[in-house]
Amino acid sequence: MSALIEPEQLAHETELVWLEDINTLDYVRQSLERLPTRRGKPAYHRDGRMVGYALLGPEARSSRASGTFLRRVFWLLPHDRDGQPDGLYASGAPSEAIDPRTVAPGVKGYKTQRSEGGPPSDAMRELGITLPKG
Repeated sequence: MSALIEPEQLAHETELVWLEDINTLDYVRQSLERLPTRRGKPAYHRDGRMVGYALLGPEARSSRASGTFLRRVFWLLPHDRDGQPDGLYASGAPSEAIDPRTVAPGVKGYKTQRSEGGPPSDAMRELGITLPKG
């Protein structure tokens, strides 16, 4: 889950590689994966598709126990909003989702009004609360 990613886990990211145009996506899911290398396109073994991934700098150290590196991977499932606009996530977003326009190397990213699926609620408008538009 995005909320469980700590900033120090992203400290050695040098670049994010996007496999798709993120401007067309309201949100992407992000997770930390144990991968055998610092760089290069990782293997993907989920339903859905990988949308992007992080590259690590040479100072990133592998785990002593497994020899793997923690790298961020961005992905979508078949039932996500881009594939099913009127489906489960027509409004709201999965817990690990972030607006891809809010992320950068070393920056976790966050949900926005756009990633949450739409206009602010009446209560938000009454209180003058707005989420970032990304």
